[in-house]
Amino acid sequence: MSSTASGFVATYAVSGMSCGHCKATLTKAIGELDGVTGVDVDLGTGQVTVTGTAEPDDALIAEVVDEAGYELTGRV
Repeated sequence: MSSTASGFVATYAVSGMSCGHCKATLTKAIGELDGVTGVDVDLGTGQVTVTGTAEPDDALIAEVVDEAGYELTGRV
């Protein structure tokens, strides 16, 4: 996790993502969380970068990822 002028940034490893639908699903699900200002899903690396106004709640993000059908395996 790092702090930037626009807030906090955390990158997570997520398994099970393989297509544009996966990217859209996670972008929408994580983006709806309070304080999240941006979500970048990189299918090639299996990483999801979350930008927010406060430090992301890892447990909450893991829960949302799990509910969407993927597995958060940790922070990168």
